Amino acid sequence: MVAGGVLALPGAAYARDDVQETLRKMNERLQQLEQRNQALEKEVKTLRQTGTVAAAPRVLPDNERLVRLERQNQVLQEQVRELAHAPQPEPSVTEPGIEISASLVSVYQHANRNGIASGETGHAGNYRGDVEISIPAGHWGEAQGKAFAHVRFGQGNGLTLRDTHVGVPNSTTFEKYGGTNSDDSFAILAQAYYQLTWPLKPTGFNDQPGDRIELTLGKMDFFGFFDQNAVAGDEASQFLNNAFVHNPLLDTGGDIGADNYGFAPGARLGYYNEGDGLLGWGVSLGIFAAGNGARFDGRDNGGPLSVVQFELSPKQINGEPRGNYRIYAWNNGSTEDLEGNRQRHRGWGISLDQRLGRDWNLFARYGHRTSGEGAFDQALTGGFEFSGASWGRRHDAIGVGLGLLKTSQAQKLASGIGGNERLAEIYYRGKINEHLEISPHYQWISHPQGNSSVPDINVLGVRAALSF
Repeated sequence: MVAGGVLALPGAAYARDDVQETLRKMNERLQQLEQRNQALEKEVKTLRQTGTVAAAPRVLPDNERLVRLERQNQVLQEQVRELAHAPQPEPSVTEPGIEISASLVSVYQHANRNGIASGETGHAGNYRGDVEISIPAGHWGEAQGKAFAHVRFGQGNGLTLRDTHVGVPNSTTFEKYGGTNSDDSFAILAQAYYQLTWPLKPTGFNDQPGDRIELTLGKMDFFGFFDQNAVAGDEASQFLNNAFVHNPLLDTGGDIGADNYGFAPGARLGYYNEGDGLLGWGVSLGIFAAGNGARFDGRDNGGPLSVVQFELSPKQINGEPRGNYRIYAWNNGSTEDLEGNRQRHRGWGISLDQRLGRDWNLFARYGHRTSGEGAFDQALTGGFEFSGASWGRRHDAIGVGLGLLKTSQAQKLASGIGGNERLAEIYYRGKINEHLEISPHYQWISHPQGNSSVPDINVLGVRAALSF
């Protein structure tokens, strides 16, 4: 029914426009034929007067065509009148401006026995689905409002690796907190926020946004607004290991203090200046509930997470970013020390992505915790994605990521182990059609938790992702 509603309005408009265009052309042709008919009548009159012809035909061929065109003109005018008085369909729920997207991703992974907590060879699968809708939601002065909602569902906790700093080789896992491979799918309202955008400059070339101020309020994903990365930021199509998807200190290390599913209520204010089209920049500030507050429970809450970010974006000739350079700092009063006691954590990070030529996309991240205890206090990751255009598969890509997690001094004192954890991931993303992608991948984790005496962990897997 929705599809029918979507098609009805444009269909009627297009039919009316076609008829009117045909009428215009008919009228032009009629005028030409009338002028031609008048000329022929004068010519016939002249011929009769001079006696060149005995009799001229009473109905000329052009006159016959004129009669037919007049009849067609009458029919078309009747169709126009019918369309004008026809009942108009009700507006569709998918009117222009409403955006709806959906995706479903499934991952199967296998790890060697040295990598599983139980000491046995392990394998696990999972799936996760996301439905997002963005709706225009009024104006406030010059500001355009937008309402956004995101529902997430899924099943499966994935592999349970032995103790590592990184901990999560599959960032698509999603299941009810505290559950152990329950038989039922689970769904939550992951995000629900309202955003106001004040335009300070008209839309740029290629429909790129102009200068603007944005204010966002509600429940949201911290990483949708901070620590973004065009090459390493989407576990559904790029790297799967959590250390490459986000800054490990914030996500795996827990410094964002979000709820059990990675979301939190908060507010974010951003200013973006697109400059002269060659270099854009922006600054944004966010305040998010953390700890119990992230779960809408303010009891014994040590304070929110605050973050500030500055970014630069060199532009291509078409106005799209050719790279993004972001630096940010955070302060969270609701994090924990190694023993689980409440503690304030502070730190800063860098997230870079850069396009080189047609095929190369590079990325790098660095995070440094400057205050507070954690298993690791520095993280460096980097790598690239290379397009498959060279072998005739321009929608395919190979991704390679390398990482180093530096064990903290507090962890060294507590465990007596002071090495650094190393990790790597490689994937091939193959585009089957406009909706389906298949990505085999391999992950390697060496010196888990900085312990060089522990065997390496090897994870093989495959990901299938559907998007609409």
